[in-house]
Amino acid sequence: MTCCDLKCGLTAGTVLGALIALLGGILIPVGNMFIENTVRTETVLENGTLAFDTWTSVDTAIYRQFWLFNVQNPDEVLSQGAKPVVVQKGPYTYRTRYIPKRNITFNDNYTVSFVLPAGAIFEPGMSVGTEEDVFTSINLAVAGVYSLLDHGLANLLIQRSNSTLFQNRTVRELLWGYKDPMLSSTLGVFYPYNDTIDGPYTVFTGKDDIKKVATIERWQGEPSLSYWNDPYCNKINGTDGSSFRPFLDKKEPLYFFSSDICRAISAVYEETVDLKGIDVYRYMLPPEALASPAVNPDNQCYCTDPVITRNCTTAGLLDLTPCRGTPVFLSLPHFLYGSNDLHQGVIGLNPNFDEHSIFLDVEPITGFTLRFAKRLQVNMLYGPSESIVILNKIKDYTVFPILWVNETAVLDDETADMFKKELISRMELLEGVQIGLIVAGLVLFASCLIGLIVACTKPSNNKLSLIVK
Repeated sequence: MTCCDLKCGLTAGTVLGALIALLGGILIPVGNMFIENTVRTETVLENGTLAFDTWTSVDTAIYRQFWLFNVQNPDEVLSQGAKPVVVQKGPYTYRTRYIPKRNITFNDNYTVSFVLPAGAIFEPGMSVGTEEDVFTSINLAVAGVYSLLDHGLANLLIQRSNSTLFQNRTVRELLWGYKDPMLSSTLGVFYPYNDTIDGPYTVFTGKDDIKKVATIERWQGEPSLSYWNDPYCNKINGTDGSSFRPFLDKKEPLYFFSSDICRAISAVYEETVDLKGIDVYRYMLPPEALASPAVNPDNQCYCTDPVITRNCTTAGLLDLTPCRGTPVFLSLPHFLYGSNDLHQGVIGLNPNFDEHSIFLDVEPITGFTLRFAKRLQVNMLYGPSESIVILNKIKDYTVFPILWVNETAVLDDETADMFKKELISRMELLEGVQIGLIVAGLVLFASCLIGLIVACTKPSNNKLSLIVK
C-alpha cells in the first residue's frame, strides 16, 4: 500500500468514525422522541392501549388486611375510668376489587365514566384465624349515640336495651354488620360493602391532553364535594391513585382522591426503589395529610385544634361525620403522627413508620402505580357524661381504635416481565445502540486520526536516502 493509499484510508476512517458517533448522538433525541410518543400513545385511556388494558383488568390482586384491637380491661374502664388496654390481632385478609369496572362509557369531552363494584372474599390461608374469632371492642351504637344524641335520650336507649360501652363480636360482625339490639338496625365498621358500588366516576382519557389522563372530573356526578366548610378541601384533586400522568417530576406532589376518606390528599416523593427490576418513585403521605379539613395560612387541609371541636379535630385525626353521618374518626395505624393526647388515651399502641405509613410506588415514565399500601385506622369517640349512667366513671375523652386496615397490591411476576419487555427492555436496547454507536465511532475516529497524524509527520524514504548519501 502506498503512502497516499494509507493516508486516504485513514482519512476515510476518521470521517466514518465521526459520522458513526454523530449518528449515535442524533439517535438520542430521536430515540427519546420515539419513546415519548410511544408512552403518550400507550397511556391514553382508550381501547387497545396498555393503559386501558391495565385499567380494566382485575388480574392484579388487591387485598384488605385487618388488624382488630381487643380490649383487655373493659370492666376497669367502666368502673374506675381506667385507660383501655388493647392488643391487636391480625391480619384477617380479604380479596377486594376482583369485580371489573362496570358501565364504562366514553364521552364526547375526552372523558370516560364508570362505577366500581365492591366485594370482599375471605382468604383463610392469609389470615391468623377465622371470621368467627371473637373480639371485645367498643359498642358502635353506644359510641354513636354518645356523639350524636342528647345524652339524656342516649341514656334511655342504652338502659332500655341493657347496652354497655363494650361488646363481644366476631370478626365478620364487626367488619360487615350485625343486628344491633339498641338501634334495631344493622351496624358494622364497613357495612354496607358487598354488592355496593363506588361512583360513578368520570375521568379524563388523556386523548386531548396527556397531562390530564386518569384525573377525576366528577365523582357521583359532581365536580366537587360538599362535606367540608372550605372550597379547597372540597376539591376532587388528582386521580384515584391507580395511575398518574406519564413522565413524572419528583419535585411535584401527586394528588389523588379516596372515597374512603371523602377527601383528596397529596403524596410527596421520598426515594427511588427497585421493584422486581423496575426503578419506581416512592411517594409518601406527609404527617398532616389525615387531619380534619381546616385551612391554614398556606391553604392546606389540616389543623391542630382540640379533639372535641366538631369542625376540626386533633392533628393526625380525620372526622368523617360530615360525609358518613356517623361519628367515625380516621387516623394512621396506632396513631402514627398523631397528637400526644391520642397516644396517652390508650395503652398498647406502638406506631411504626415502616408498618403504618401510606406509600405508592409509581413507575415515573408511564405514571402507573405498581405497588401501594393504604393503611388507615378506624376509631370512635367516648368520654365522660353526667347523664349517661354507664359513663359516669369515665374521666377523659378517648378516641378508641377499633381496627386498622392495610389495602395493598403489587404487580405480579408475569406483569412485571411484560412491563420490562414492552418498555424497559426497549429503552435499554435503544440506549445500548446509542452508546455503542457513539463509543465505536469515537474509537474509530480517534485511532484513524492518530494514524493519519503519524503518517503525515513520518519522514519519506527519499529523504532518508538523500541523508545516507
